Amino acid sequence: MVGLASILVLCLGVWGCGGGSENGSEAETSDAAASGAAGADSVTAAGETGLPVLLDLGSTTCVPCKAMAPILDEMRETFAGQLDVSFIDVKKNAEAARDYAVRIIPTQIFLDESGNELFRHQGFFSREDMLAEWEKLGYVFTE
Repeated sequence: MVGLASILVLCLGVWGCGGGSENGSEAETSDAAASGAAGADSVTAAGETGLPVLLDLGSTTCVPCKAMAPILDEMRETFAGQLDVSFIDVKKNAEAARDYAVRIIPTQIFLDESGNELFRHQGFFSREDMLAEWEKLGYVFTE
């Protein structure tokens, strides 16, 4: 029974029940992962649109990721032309998970217009909290 509990804890830690933020201002990001590699849904290379990017790395099978999906869809629609909102399914695109050093899903990465990482958060992230973080970084989006 102890072995099963250990496996469960390991799986939860690796695949999506973690939370919290991690400032990634000095982290490097890979343009290859943001350029729309296989398995990515609507990912545009950072800098290509001239917009800041909200990149969500998760899975269509992860519970917190599923909760994020409608929020991201709404933000993509509401802030079109101001913010590029992209999603990569890391179970279909493991290379992107490695390129972006994803440890827990979902992971949201905020990139500036040039593709530089500004901020990173792990776990569920509410719309209000994401917009507040963008504002701290100097970005205000109009609805």
